[in-house]
Amino acid sequence: MGESKAGDRSSGGDAAGMAAVNGEGCPRADNHRLALLSVVIPARDEAGCIASTVEHLHLELRLHGIAHEIIVVDDGSSDGTWPILEAAAERIAEVVPVRNPGPNGFGRAIQKGLATATGDAVVIMMADESDDCRDVVRYWKTLQEGFDCVFGSRFMKGGGTIDYPWVKLVLNRCANQFIRLLFGIRLNDTTNAFKAYRRDVVEGCLPILSPHFNITVELPLKAIVRGYSWTTIPITWRNRRSGIAKLKIREMGSRYFFIVAYVWLEKYFSRGDYRRPLR
Repeated sequence: MGESKAGDRSSGGDAAGMAAVNGEGCPRADNHRLALLSVVIPARDEAGCIASTVEHLHLELRLHGIAHEIIVVDDGSSDGTWPILEAAAERIAEVVPVRNPGPNGFGRAIQKGLATATGDAVVIMMADESDDCRDVVRYWKTLQEGFDCVFGSRFMKGGGTIDYPWVKLVLNRCANQFIRLLFGIRLNDTTNAFKAYRRDVVEGCLPILSPHFNITVELPLKAIVRGYSWTTIPITWRNRRSGIAKLKIREMGSRYFFIVAYVWLEKYFSRGDYRRPLR
């Protein structure tokens, strides 16, 4: 499903108009260099992979000279995730283990991580190494160009998926197409959690309502509706090689719909009350 990058700055009249309205392809005029990257990783029962996830990420960021902190939020794990995180923090100073005592939920864990983060930019990443740590470097470099947000797409030219369950793939494409049509945007992978934001974008999207996986659509849609600039880069996703997937599609349908409807109502009926302040 090929799609041109927003960063390519298409010059077509209609496309340019849409980009201007959505903040797509429009880096901020007051760009300042970002100094510290926070990576927020929610983890629940990820003892089989969390150590390698943080080690590979830390190595990749260190090789590229990116100052960083890796905030891993243990969201009520019942396995050995927490002691593994404590051991990782002893070896790697940049690892910050955080416990979410409850109530638990993917969205709540991310909110806990965002509240802990001290960086001036944040990347939200999965704990199971399904997201490529090399893409985190590309997110950071693209943010440095002046964008408020960088959204990864597995379904644009240059992106890809490995071992994606076909049922989830079909549901994913239907949900994302619905969101594209509803909001009139070109982003074709809104439901993907793996995205990057400047700190002031996260603050500008408060309050965050989603306690579960619906946070993956709340944050990007709010950022777009509230007028923050964004671009899209191709990313690669690989199905987990250990552990059990936490996303339960049957439980999430109504929650996704609620958040999408909520942000849609804000877009058309809030009269701009929540839009980002003019710089």
